Amino acid sequence: MPASGDSSREPATRQRPVEYHGHNAPPVSDPRVPIALRPASTASTPARSRLSADGWLAGAARRPSPNCDERPAGADVTLVVVHGISLPPGEFRGDGVERLFTNRLDAGAHPYYASVAHLRVSAHFLVRRDGRVLQFVPCVRRAWHAGVSTWQGRERCNDFSVGVELEGTDTRAYTARQYHRLARIVRALRTRYPIAHVAGHSDVAPGRKSDPGPAFEWRRLRELLGVGPRARARA
Repeated sequence: MPASGDSSREPATRQRPVEYHGHNAPPVSDPRVPIALRPASTASTPARSRLSADGWLAGAARRPSPNCDERPAGADVTLVVVHGISLPPGEFRGDGVERLFTNRLDAGAHPYYASVAHLRVSAHFLVRRDGRVLQFVPCVRRAWHAGVSTWQGRERCNDFSVGVELEGTDTRAYTARQYHRLARIVRALRTRYPIAHVAGHSDVAPGRKSDPGPAFEWRRLRELLGVGPRARARA
């Protein structure tokens, strides 16, 4: 789930991502580690998933959020942060997340909402359980999704990342459609930006955030992205 605020500091204790060079790379010892990507080719991205120059994904339903601002001048987008979210917690298919990201969540509509309705947060994308994609912020802008965060010694991950929320929880399996859609989003992003890594919210905010949680299968995403020695599937 996104977190507001980037003003305080966190230790830069990061787990080193696995680097791959072709399909002769050594086996992955821990399938949960963040993903390092090879240089991208635009030819492999389906037309329906292409990203426009102003950062909107073709085929995604637009739900503009005010919870964003300009990226710092000269900041390259090099990181995708994977989140997990459900509102109310553990419940799917409602409009709670959409309302939260657009500042329309009614604090009285559910007992839990009173604790989050005041937050001003948004990811760039939300991938629903059935694979439908909603986009709240164009990728050229900085969405307020990672909060206080560090990646490979760089603080303020919102500056140089795209946030993708998966509708789910830390402990409930994500759906096949969500994995395929996430892989397509990553492929589309790489046609516009020098995306080098895909990491979880828990990787950039260790100890503070746990999503997308142990239910997220990093090995499955690796295979869909064609990363690693056992990669066969394609999104």
